[in-house]
Amino acid sequence: MAKVAAAAAIVVVGCAMGRRWVRDESALVPRAAIADIEAGIEKHIEEHSRAGGGYFKLTSGDKKLQLKLVRVHTEYLANLGPRRHFACVDLAGTDGELYDVDFFLSGEPGAMAVTETTIHKINGQPLYAWQQKWNGTWRRVPVEKASQRALGVITSRDEFEFLYRATLPEITGTARMWLPLPATDRFQTVEIKAITAPGERSTLEEQVHGNRVLFLQLGPEDSKKTVEMRFQVKRIGKAAYAEQAPDLERYLGADRLVPGNEDFRRIADEVVKGKKGDLVRARALYDHTIDRMRYIKHGSGWGKGDAVYACNVRTGNCTDFHSYFIALSRAVGIPARFAIGVAIPSERNNGGTDGYHCWAEFYAEGKWWPVDISEGDKYSSLATYYFGHHPANRFELSRGRDLVVEPGPVSGPINFLAYPVFEIDGKPVKVKVEFSFRRKAFRRA
Repeated sequence: MAKVAAAAAIVVVGCAMGRRWVRDESALVPRAAIADIEAGIEKHIEEHSRAGGGYFKLTSGDKKLQLKLVRVHTEYLANLGPRRHFACVDLAGTDGELYDVDFFLSGEPGAMAVTETTIHKINGQPLYAWQQKWNGTWRRVPVEKASQRALGVITSRDEFEFLYRATLPEITGTARMWLPLPATDRFQTVEIKAITAPGERSTLEEQVHGNRVLFLQLGPEDSKKTVEMRFQVKRIGKAAYAEQAPDLERYLGADRLVPGNEDFRRIADEVVKGKKGDLVRARALYDHTIDRMRYIKHGSGWGKGDAVYACNVRTGNCTDFHSYFIALSRAVGIPARFAIGVAIPSERNNGGTDGYHCWAEFYAEGKWWPVDISEGDKYSSLATYYFGHHPANRFELSRGRDLVVEPGPVSGPINFLAYPVFEIDGKPVKVKVEFSFRRKAFRRA
C-alpha cells in the first residue's frame, strides 16, 4: 500500500462511512462543499497522472500500479473537520484489477493537498474495515478481526428514514418516468411519508411480481426539477421462510438476460455432480459463483444482470453475480428469483448510500433461502451467513425481472427497477439519482 503520511489516531469515515463531523468547529473554519472535495481529488489525480505518463501510480506491496480514474464516490465524500476531508475513488489498473482507494486531504477549497493515500479494496474485497470508537472517531481494523456490524451486517432489526431523490435532465419533448414504490411484506414495513414530483402522477400495478410503480408524465417545463420520495422503514433480518402456494414454475423459466441454455446446464451439472438434495446443490452453485466471479465494475456490459456476460467475462457487480447464480440454479431445476434495493450502511446512522444493491432467493426443502453472493465474495468470513440470510439493514425497492406495466417504456419490459426508467420522446435518458438515510436511533457496533 502507498501512504503519504500515517495518522496516529485517524478521524475518518472511509468508503463504508459517510458524512460526519467529529466535533463542531464550523464556527471557526467553514466546511468545504462536497463539490470542492470532489474537485480537489480529481485535480490531484489528474496532475499525478499527467506526471506519470497518463497513469496515476501507486505502490501496493511489491507491485507498482498504473491506474486510471473510474469514478469518485460522491456519496462518501466527507468533511472530517476543519480543513480535513476524505474521498473514496475507484481506479482501474493495467493489471486488470479494480482498486478502491481512500484519500485524505487537508486545506481550503481550491488548495487541498492529499496527506494520505491507502488502498482499501481490490475488486470489491476490503483489506481493512472501519470501526467507530466510543468517542465518535473511527479506526481501521483488519477484516478478520472486524465485527459483523463493521462488515455491513445488522442481524435483528433496523429502522430508518430513506430519501430517494432523482434530478431530471433538460427535457426537450414529451417525457415519461417509472420509479419503484416499495411495498410492505413480512420482512419490511414501509410508510410513505411524502412524495414530491412534477408532472402528472399515477400509480401502476405490475402483476407478475406484485410491484407498484410511480409513473410520471412530464414536459419541458419540468426540466431540472427534482423528484423526491421519503419513506419510513422498519426491517427485520431474513432467514429461510415458507410461502403459501409458491408459484415455482415461474422461477424456473428464463428472463431476457437470464436465459436457459446448454452452457448453463453443462456448468451447473458439473458443479452439482454427485451432490444430493437441492440445499446442498444450491450451496455448491453459490460457492462456484464466488470462486468464478470477480467484483469489478469497469468497462462495458456489467451491471445489466446479463447472465451470459457474467459467464463469459467472469466479472461484474451484484446484478451479474446473482443473474449467473439464478441461471445455474434454474438449469438444474432449483427455482430462483431476484430482488433489488439498497444496502443501508451499518456502521453509521445517516448519510448517502452506495447506489443500489441486489440479492436472490432459491427454493429448497419447502422454503425460500435468501443469498447475497457478491457480499459473500467480498467478506469471506460472512460467506456462510449470506447463504441463507439477508441482514436487517436492507430496503427492498422491487422484485423480479422483465417488469411489464401499462403504460410501459417504449424500450419494452423493465429489466429491473431500482433507478428510474426515464424516456424523452421514447428514447432512454439517464437521470441523476441520490439515496440517503437517517437511522431512527443511535446504534453502537
